[in-house]
Amino acid sequence: MCGIIGYVGHRPLEDCERLLVAGLEKLEYRGYDSAGLAFISGASVEKVRAIGNLEQLKEALHAAGLDHPVGEEGSASTGIAHTRWATHGRVTEENAHPHSDASGEVEIVMNGIIENHTELRRSLEADGVAFSSETDAEVISHLIAAEFDGDLTAAVRAANTRLRGHYSFVAMHVSLPGTLVATRCETPLVVGVGDGENFIGSAIPAFMAETRNVLEIENGEIVTVGADTIEIEASDGSPVQREPELVTWDEEAAEKAGYETFMMKEIHEQPEAIAETILDRLSGDASIDLSDVGLDDDYLTNLRRIVVVACGTSYHAGLVGRYAIERWARIPVEVDIASEYRYRDPVVGPGDLVVGITQSGETADTLAAMRLAREAGATVLAVTNIMGSQATRDSDAVLYTRAGLEIGVAATKTFVAQVAAMYLLALRLAELRGTLDPGELAALVADLRSIPDKMDRTIDSVSEMVVEIARRHADQKFFLYLGRHIGLPVCLEGALKLKEVSYIPTDAYAAGEMKHGPIALLDESTPVVCVATDSPILDKVLSNIEEVKARGADTIAVATEGSDRVAEVVEETIFVPETDWVLQPLLAILPLQLLAYHVARINGLNVDQPRNLAKTVTVE
Repeated sequence: MCGIIGYVGHRPLEDCERLLVAGLEKLEYRGYDSAGLAFISGASVEKVRAIGNLEQLKEALHAAGLDHPVGEEGSASTGIAHTRWATHGRVTEENAHPHSDASGEVEIVMNGIIENHTELRRSLEADGVAFSSETDAEVISHLIAAEFDGDLTAAVRAANTRLRGHYSFVAMHVSLPGTLVATRCETPLVVGVGDGENFIGSAIPAFMAETRNVLEIENGEIVTVGADTIEIEASDGSPVQREPELVTWDEEAAEKAGYETFMMKEIHEQPEAIAETILDRLSGDASIDLSDVGLDDDYLTNLRRIVVVACGTSYHAGLVGRYAIERWARIPVEVDIASEYRYRDPVVGPGDLVVGITQSGETADTLAAMRLAREAGATVLAVTNIMGSQATRDSDAVLYTRAGLEIGVAATKTFVAQVAAMYLLALRLAELRGTLDPGELAALVADLRSIPDKMDRTIDSVSEMVVEIARRHADQKFFLYLGRHIGLPVCLEGALKLKEVSYIPTDAYAAGEMKHGPIALLDESTPVVCVATDSPILDKVLSNIEEVKARGADTIAVATEGSDRVAEVVEETIFVPETDWVLQPLLAILPLQLLAYHVARINGLNVDQPRNLAKTVTVE
């Protein structure tokens, strides 16, 4: 979720500096905790980094009083800049980008995760390389330096073959002013084509004020950019010919990356949010690395009980986490609504791990519940998306989600990131306590690794069908959502999304409880949305759906690919890819988010700013 901007052109260096800072300002919507820039000045590199927002970077630039020598006629100004959303390493100036090699000749900025950074770091250190930061990104600069013999493109190509992960980066070398080389693996990278100058960015807004001619860089490609030249090569080194496209968006649309709303953009960002949250924490074939969390392995191994406190969407993520922890790690888990827990006089104390889930880290009720538990002697773990938030100060340990900034009020990508974080905790507990055999643990880790790709495929494959379903039901006055077992939290979250953005009364119920009351609400006009993905109790769910159909209701199901039994029972079936049934919520929630979105849009509503709602609830 970091922001990248690079510039090569014939403007003077002071203009280069200004353009880099202006580009970062256009990327502020992505969220960040530190920033920095570097440019080639004569025979050296000038670099300034700062913790905090861009005002701090501007102050640091002013204090540095950087020298901007006038270049020789025909020479190019070259620079890169970055806003960092911390993943590896604390929020410090040393961990801010750009990062250099030991000689200071190579500089890089990176967005994403290098999954194998630990083994690469060990290998480089064995060769005598000294690191100056805690980040995964720094390995790239050292790898490029080791491969460099005058050809930066070749060095980037060679370094790239050793990297595993989900990333894009831009590199420059002091001996090659006028050249930037960049590549991408899963995360975005675009080139802005100007007249006598070119730009590289992680998103189009970074350079949109200067040019609207854009080249999209495809996965695995390497692009070499000069002031007057752009050369693209495929991963095998073969040249790629591609013409720039003219972007006609306005600036607000550019921040939305061409999507009509932030909510839709953030729905599409969910695979990246999951990848950022999990991939580097899945070490090896069957191991989970939560060393950045701050909980001792002995403590986790001997846990007595886990209590989850949260509100709204975060509460639903906690419910999913309960199923995973109890099944995989065999530890009893309670999940409480924080606003109720704080006034319940709960029995909690030493030996209990209390997990407070809060996207913003500032949710008042969740913070109060965490403080109550901590005062009673429990160990408190915060699961949050925001570094430095109050939750990080009111806890003993922190498990960060890495969803980036979420602008839409209705949580989408932060929900799936929270669920993924709870899966990581569950798997780590199971690994430490030996409650899963090695083969089963390895299979679950492999399934979890595959989830970002499956989410991408799901969004693409179900979108058209969901739009049609939304059109048929957008004028209904009531929806009922039904699910059982791990499908119930998915129903609760899907129903919440529909209520939040469409203002349609919606109830979500445990399907087995339907006959104890909610069945009275059903008639021929009622859409009933059922989560019927594969699970040990799918037969029970199908039986409940038959009860619904007998009352004439219109049934819509989310099911696992290949599950013909579900399609035979319901009127409309939305299929999601097969995966371990405990992981299905990460896929099953996607069509429900899209359904809520399209129902609201068909009814002409503002999904990014629903009435009466706030992104962060800082009061009771």
